[in-house]
Amino acid sequence: MGVRRVVTGHKNGKAVFASDTEVEPLVMALQPSAEFYRLWGGDTTATFPDDGSAPPQITYFPPVGGFRFGLFTVAPNDAPGPAADVDVEAGLAEMEAKLPGLMSYLEPENPGMHTTDTIDFEVVLSGEVVLELDDGVEKVLRVGDTVVQNGTRHRWSNRGSVPAVLAVILLGAHHEKFPK
Repeated sequence: MGVRRVVTGHKNGKAVFASDTEVEPLVMALQPSAEFYRLWGGDTTATFPDDGSAPPQITYFPPVGGFRFGLFTVAPNDAPGPAADVDVEAGLAEMEAKLPGLMSYLEPENPGMHTTDTIDFEVVLSGEVVLELDDGVEKVLRVGDTVVQNGTRHRWSNRGSVPAVLAVILLGAHHEKFPK
């Protein structure tokens, strides 16, 4: 999937197109069928970057007051996994480098399950995805369906035959599980 990011700004008091670029997906050896697009974000209160430059964003999930905008793909459950000869340690290092901090939210004993200190706004752009909460409670989401997720424990799966693509906006929030 090609993703184009057009950013507006200001110059001499007038609205301008500050940048227009293709954004490449982040793909990891341990999840070869999943893609992550880090489209925009910041770690502080939003300001207008008139020159179109993206604000700094150190970790995948934003801190309190920070924000993220991106896309992610949930591969079908039967999609090929990592290659048999993949170096797991190198794969984990790659994930940490490309999606800093994301793995620290995952529950190793319950694959895919995680809780974040964010409010998430998601919309299904293509495919079909299952959102599972505590105790196995599930909702099937289809194209156009949206989710407002308030720091809940969850995981995504895809029982279909094609990848599901979701757009996501993450807002860093105070969460009792993550005292600051």
